[in-house]
Amino acid sequence: MVKELRDFLFRGNILDLAVAVILGAAFNAIVTSLVGDIITPLILKPALKAAGVEKIADLAWNGVAYGSFLSAVINFLIVGTTLFFIVKAANKAISLSKKEEADKEADAPTQEELLTEIRDLLANK
Repeated sequence: MVKELRDFLFRGNILDLAVAVILGAAFNAIVTSLVGDIITPLILKPALKAAGVEKIADLAWNGVAYGSFLSAVINFLIVGTTLFFIVKAANKAISLSKKEEADKEADAPTQEELLTEIRDLLANK
């Protein structure tokens, strides 16, 4: 049972998933800071002043506190846009890699051509 657990924990997929979760958490901290420390003060400050609040989390309408929700939506849009571009770049890299492999295979001689070449070399000896 211990061997099965070890095999399960150290399988490539599990390690990749663990790294992805850790990077995702770090990326979430960066995005949260971007929204809270840069976007809100620079871009949303005039709107917040007009609404009469200091922080986006303080936004409320008839008792409904929608400021935190608005912040989460902004976070989501930033993360979604970033992931879109990352996936698009990864797909492009994969496509280029497959094209290079196909080009290498197209340039390689066929089995018949190699056998003919070997036959000719043996005939010349």
